[in-house]
Order: sequence, then C-alpha cells, then structure tokens
Amino acid sequence: MLTKDKKQDLIKQYKSHTKDTGSAEVQVALLTERINSLSDHFKIHKKDFHSRRGLLSMVGKRRRLLEYLKSNNLKKYQSLIQKLDLRK
Repeated sequence: MLTKDKKQDLIKQYKSHTKDTGSAEVQVALLTERINSLSDHFKIHKKDFHSRRGLLSMVGKRRRLLEYLKSNNLKKYQSLIQKLDLRK
C-alpha cells in the first residue's frame, strides 16, 4: 500500500518544478511503487486474480507513459529508467 508520506516523498523526488504532481515522471514513479508492492502481495496471495488484473492494467499504463516520455524527451526517459531500475 502506498501511504500518503511515501507518495509525497516520491513526488518530491521526481517532480520537475514546484507545483508538479502529475507529470509523466511522477506518474511512472508512483505506478512503479504500486507495482512493486503488489508484486510482494502476490508472493503471499497466489490466487488473487482480481488484483492481478489491476496489476496488469497498471503495468500497461506505465508502459504507455514511458513510451510517451521516450518519444518526447529521451534524456528524461533514460534517467528515469536508470533511477527506477526498470530495464536494460
């Protein structure tokens, strides 16, 4: 579960300006944190298929946001991938 304090910390870490709460970088960071917590949840609850569907939709949304970021700003995309340790 993503607590209010953890969410605020992630927003502070990935924001691009003072009032930024919804940029692609922030959204990807928040989705990544939720995906990681759900992955831990599935180690205990193997048959929770309803939550698995939500997980798959979050993964798809994160993928679309990353594609958008890659097409518009490659440097931000690469730094975000490296910070979040997502791939390659």
